[in-house]
Amino acid sequence: MICPLDFRYGRDEIKKIFSEESRLAYWLMVEGKLAEAHAYVGNISKEAAEEIKSKANLNYVKLSRVKKIEKEIHHDVMAMVKALAEQCKYGKYVHLGATSYDIVDTSNALQIKDALKIIKKQLIELDKILINLARKYRDVIMIGRTHGQHALPITFGFKMAVFASEIHRHIKRLENVEKIIAVGKISGAVGSGAAFGGKFFEIQSFIMKELGLGVEMPATQIVGRDRYIDLFSFLANLASSLEKFATEIRNLQRSEIGEVEEFFEEKQVGSSTMPHKRNPITCEQICGLARIIRSNVIPAWENAIQWHERDLCNSSSERFMIPHSLVLTDWILYQSIKVFSNLKIYPERMKENIQISKGLPMAEAVMIAMVEKGMSRQEAHELLRKYSMEAREKNIHLKEILARGGWKEKLNLDELFNPENYIGKAKEIVDIVTDRLSKELEGIEI
Repeated sequence: MICPLDFRYGRDEIKKIFSEESRLAYWLMVEGKLAEAHAYVGNISKEAAEEIKSKANLNYVKLSRVKKIEKEIHHDVMAMVKALAEQCKYGKYVHLGATSYDIVDTSNALQIKDALKIIKKQLIELDKILINLARKYRDVIMIGRTHGQHALPITFGFKMAVFASEIHRHIKRLENVEKIIAVGKISGAVGSGAAFGGKFFEIQSFIMKELGLGVEMPATQIVGRDRYIDLFSFLANLASSLEKFATEIRNLQRSEIGEVEEFFEEKQVGSSTMPHKRNPITCEQICGLARIIRSNVIPAWENAIQWHERDLCNSSSERFMIPHSLVLTDWILYQSIKVFSNLKIYPERMKENIQISKGLPMAEAVMIAMVEKGMSRQEAHELLRKYSMEAREKNIHLKEILARGGWKEKLNLDELFNPENYIGKAKEIVDIVTDRLSKELEGIEI
């Protein structure tokens, strides 16, 4: 075994879709529907179609036989056609009028559609977990950070509501991508349907309706790879969100921050030499694999550029791209669900960290209060900037600097320096967002 998908990453449920035997099974399914369509329009007898359909499966067409034929003729689809035809009395009608990529691209659509169902189910589960975290920690105050520095107070629930909203948008994107990618074609070598004669439209429509796919029309020899760009761009976008979430957990788990932590099992080892380590290895894995998923966007764009009605450049790369991107996306979703469903959260540490900056994150609150007392916004900003720089240089609390400047009598400094009083509508936003997302999830079909 060479590929880590074989022994380290990926869930069996989705990997099974892209196994060699499953790929062959999907091809055979399309061949069976093609025979049915010919019978439907009267090109071949129902008896012939029934026989081909009944034998277009792995019980009759063995992967080992297909591989043996392919080794001789160097063409995988034609090897399948020969292996099926030799099982049938009416084998002369197998693959009638079709070209290889009628079978391959239609099968790709079926495989991708089935894989996206699994991914969609996991997306919905992750969204629900994040919604629940947002509600549970709606009131837990923490420091918000911009540029890696303390900014203004927020709540941990607010942060989770942001994550939940992002995943929710991905669910909607997936539904759109499903429609774009779930199309097939049975229109021959250049898409004209010439080999099907006057019954082309009926044959193609029958097959796609039976398979639950849309029709690519007009097509060249292949389904337009602009559709694949949408698929791989979506997967890359989702992977980027999951890496962003995992990166946030990694940062918040830093020893000097310590506000959240990945679940660490009782016998888990963090380091081969440092016994004390509790590393965020699942989040790190998510980040690393997300980069592989994003990397497949480049060949997806390159594959859209074909010579005339098609060349073969897309074929080899897609054998890697399609299964790897979908299996890894499902895997990092699974790992993200594990991280957030078992996340350890430390509200007391969050409170402690707010105090580290000695009141500086409340400078904006004081500035707004000064404006309310009649000072211009610009004047108040400059005054607080000077006070903040002095507090930082002298390593004393901003409130003390303000008191020295005579502001204790003019402003209620105790109220202004209470972070709970300066989170705006964060709690209400959590309520609005989580209620909306939950309601919308109820109407989503898996």
